[in-house]
Amino acid sequence: MKILRAFFFTAITLFAFHNVAMAATEQQSINELSKLLDQAKSMTGNFTQVTLDATGTRLQETNGELVLKRPGLFRWHTSAPQEQLLISDNQKIWLYDPDLMQLTIQKMDQRMSHTPALLLSGNVSEIQKNFKISSKTTGKLQSFVLVPKDKESLFNSLTLTFNDKTVNGMQLVDNVGQRTNITFKNIKMNVPVDSKLFKFDPPEGTDVIEE
Repeated sequence: MKILRAFFFTAITLFAFHNVAMAATEQQSINELSKLLDQAKSMTGNFTQVTLDATGTRLQETNGELVLKRPGLFRWHTSAPQEQLLISDNQKIWLYDPDLMQLTIQKMDQRMSHTPALLLSGNVSEIQKNFKISSKTTGKLQSFVLVPKDKESLFNSLTLTFNDKTVNGMQLVDNVGQRTNITFKNIKMNVPVDSKLFKFDPPEGTDVIEE
């Protein structure tokens, strides 16, 4: 569950004058974030994920590939040497660790529905209900800070950044100040995605834990 916790703790029209940063009202921020997320019915790409402690010391760096499909489907594959696979079909989440030959299956409860990957792939109409949102725009760069209304959330704040209306970064901060910075690259939106990618059949001999 280490990578699952790291991923969960450590997964947007607003216009501004050119090269001038301007804050938006909360409703403007909600409308723009929803618009930007809703434009991507599917998304593929690569990511680099860096976890830092409260002092800024680097704890971990991983790389991998992601596939998202709206609503609620995602595949998050972290590459070796710390290989793990995280999959959701919008009802369950599978976490597979090939080194341990272990698969953990969890139901998609309210807390899990607030995870970063599901924010990118989920139902945008739920955003306003679950988060307080603020935003800032500087030229083609847009940043959105999401603060969960639920005190039981898996993170304290989540910042999403977009460059020219394409998501390019995410930062999560947990309740002890640990930060996870995720940089997205080679993002392609609205490309055909095989729904079979969001199902997982464990290899023979896998230890299955269902929570």
